[in-house]
Amino acid sequence: MAAVLAGCASAPPSDSQANAPVTSSTQPPVAQAPAMPVPPPKVVRPLKIGLALGGGAARGFAHVGVIKALEARGIHADIVVGTSAGSVVGAMYASGLNGFQLNRLASTMDEASISDWTMPFRSRGMLRGEALQSYVNKVLKDRTIEQMPRQLGIVATDLQSGAPILFRRGNTGQAVRASSSVPGVFEPVHIGGRDYVDGGLVAPVPAEYARQMGADFVIAVDISANPTAQATQGQFDILMQTFTIMGQSIKQYELEKNADIVIRPSLAKMGASDFQGRNRAILAGEEAVAGMWPEIQRKLADAQTGTTRGATQAAR
Repeated sequence: MAAVLAGCASAPPSDSQANAPVTSSTQPPVAQAPAMPVPPPKVVRPLKIGLALGGGAARGFAHVGVIKALEARGIHADIVVGTSAGSVVGAMYASGLNGFQLNRLASTMDEASISDWTMPFRSRGMLRGEALQSYVNKVLKDRTIEQMPRQLGIVATDLQSGAPILFRRGNTGQAVRASSSVPGVFEPVHIGGRDYVDGGLVAPVPAEYARQMGADFVIAVDISANPTAQATQGQFDILMQTFTIMGQSIKQYELEKNADIVIRPSLAKMGASDFQGRNRAILAGEEAVAGMWPEIQRKLADAQTGTTRGATQAAR
C-alpha cells in the first residue's frame, strides 16, 4: 500500500496539466497609466459694481433716471457712494428703493420741506440743514449707514483740515446733511468735534471711494455742467458755478483713474436751483444710459473676462 501511494504521488502530469500556463503569486502587476486629475469647475464670480454719484444740487434728479435705466437693463449696484446731491439719492437707493420708487419719491419731494432758514443773527449759513437731515431719516426709517442693504459711503469735507472723509457708519441723515452743506448756503455740520461741509470740494464725483470700498467696476455719474454752458442767473447758480470751476481738475483726474464708465446726462439748460426741472433731469439720466449702453455692455464684458481670468490664475 505504501508503495502504491508513493507511485501515485510521483505520477507524471496529464496533458491538460502540462499545457496549463505557469502562474506565480509574486508576478508584478501590469503597469497602468495614471488617472488624469479632474479640474475643479470654474466659478465665475459676478462683478461687484460700484455707483459713484456726483454733486450738483437740483441737477441730482438725473441720478434717479440713471438708476432707473441701469436697473431696466439688469444692472444693480452693490456699492453706492455719493457726494452732495448724489449722497441724497445714493442713500435712498442703498436703502433698497428701486428706480421707480425713487422716481415717485422725487416727484413728491417738496423743496420747502428741506429748507429751514436761519435767523439773521446766525451767520454761518442761510439754511440750517436740519430739515434735510430729518427728511432723509424719515424716508429711511432712521436706519444707519451700516444697516443699509447696499454698501453705502457718503463723502464730506473737514472744514478745519480740508481733508475728505468717507462716512461708512452712523446717522445717515446727518452724513447726507454734511455732504450737502454748501458753504455759505448751509451751516457746517458738527460731528465728533469737527465741522463738515460739502463733499464736492474734495470729491465732485467720488469714483475713488467706490473703488476703495471694493468695486470691481465703477460707474460714475457726473451731473456738473460745463462752466461755459451753465446758467448763472442767481446767487446760488454763481456759487455752484464756482464749485464746478474749482473741481474740474480734481474730477478729471479722479474719473480717468478710477471710473470704468462716466455717464454725463445732458443738463446744459438746467440750473443748480431749478427744482421745477426734475422731470427733465430724470429723463436726461435715462437717455444718457440708453446712448451709452453699447459701450457699457462691452466694458462690463471685458471686466468680467478679466475677473474670471484672475480667479483662474489665483486657483492655480
